[in-house]
Amino acid sequence: MIDTPILETDEAYALWAPHYPARAHNPVMMAEERAMLSLLPPSLAGYSVLDAGCGSGRYMLHALQRGVTRLAGVDKSPAMLARASAELAAWRDSVPMELARGSVTSMPMPRAWADLTICGLVLGHLSRLEPALAELRRVTRPGGVLLCSDVHPIGHALGWLRDFKSDGRRYAVRHTPHLYSHWHAACAVLGLEIERVLEPMLDPAEIPAGAHFDRMALEAPVALVFQLRRVP
Repeated sequence: MIDTPILETDEAYALWAPHYPARAHNPVMMAEERAMLSLLPPSLAGYSVLDAGCGSGRYMLHALQRGVTRLAGVDKSPAMLARASAELAAWRDSVPMELARGSVTSMPMPRAWADLTICGLVLGHLSRLEPALAELRRVTRPGGVLLCSDVHPIGHALGWLRDFKSDGRRYAVRHTPHLYSHWHAACAVLGLEIERVLEPMLDPAEIPAGAHFDRMALEAPVALVFQLRRVP
C-alpha cells in the first residue's frame, strides 16, 4: 500500500496551489458543483456575494458569470489567493471585487456584508463546525442565504482521502467529517434555517477511462450540500 502523507491545510495548499485550477477538476468536485450551482440564483444582479474559503476562485467565477454586483473572496492560503487573483484578473475592471486573507472562523469582513455567502468544500478542514458557521452567519445579512458544501462523511468512513499530486508525489489534506446531525445541531443553536439538503452522486460519464477508484463511490453520495438562511 502506498503511503500518503496527511498534511495540515497550510502546508497542503502551499503545495497544491500551483496545480489547482479554478474549476471542478475531478468527478467528486463536478458532482458537488452541480448541486451547488442548482441552488445558486440564475441572476446575481444586485447581490453582494462572499466566497469564504475561495481557493483559486472557482465559485467567484460562477458568480461573475451570473452578473454579481459586488464580490469578495477570503482564503487562509496566500498561494491560493495569488492563484485566484490571476484567475480573476480579466474581470477586475467590470465588477467591484476584493480578495482578502482570513480563516472562515475569522474573516476581515463587516457584519451582514453578504446577501449570499458561499463556502465550498472548506468546512471539513476544520475540526469544529459551529465556530465556522457562526462566522459565516455573522457576515451574511439577516434573511440572507448561505450555500455550503463538504465531502460527504460516508467517504471518510470508507477511507477516502482528499488527495493531490505535487512534484510526482501524492499527498492528502487533513479532513474531519461533519455528520448531518452536527450541522442540524449547530444551525439550531446559531439561528440558521436548513432550507435544502442535497447529496449528489458521481456521474459515471465523468470518471476518466482506466481510473483507479473505490467502486463504492458509485453507490454512495460523495458530497453534502446545504442551503441555509440566516434567521432575522
